[in-house]
Amino acid sequence: MSRNVLSVLVDNHAGVLARVSSLFGRRGFNIDSLSVSATDDAGLSRVTIVVRGDATELEQILRQTEKLTETRAVFHIEPGMGVLRELLLVKVGADEATRPALREIATVYKAKIIDLSPGSMIFELTGEPEKIDAFLEMLAQHPLLEMCRTGITALQRGEPRYKLKKSRLPDALS
Repeated sequence: MSRNVLSVLVDNHAGVLARVSSLFGRRGFNIDSLSVSATDDAGLSRVTIVVRGDATELEQILRQTEKLTETRAVFHIEPGMGVLRELLLVKVGADEATRPALREIATVYKAKIIDLSPGSMIFELTGEPEKIDAFLEMLAQHPLLEMCRTGITALQRGEPRYKLKKSRLPDALS
């Protein structure tokens, strides 16, 4: 099963994330990653969803998502046709003896040290999910105390290849 990145432009109002994510659950799709963000239009939000599935399952979820009242556009970001990024914050146990090695790993991956305490360091890294995974693998020999990943956010390369559907919400809700 392949990783599929979906971008869904939805009307920006309360409850829309719950409706979109519950659709996936009702259809038996496990969401690997989900992020929601503002767009250049205050009336729209972008929901980026990563799911695993074959072409038939992908087509089904695209059709079902498109049917939601709040959906203005939904599309699959084909591999190599989008820019995908994720943010990682990770706290690693560190003392004076291990800090130089941790700094070296951070330098190689272009991670920022955003906090230094007597017993730990916090790193920030932004990049493709594979880069985040590789960084975490390099840190595995050190005690990972806490970690938080945002999930993937993505934009399709080039000109938009979709047209926004007209909002079906009454003016009072949009």
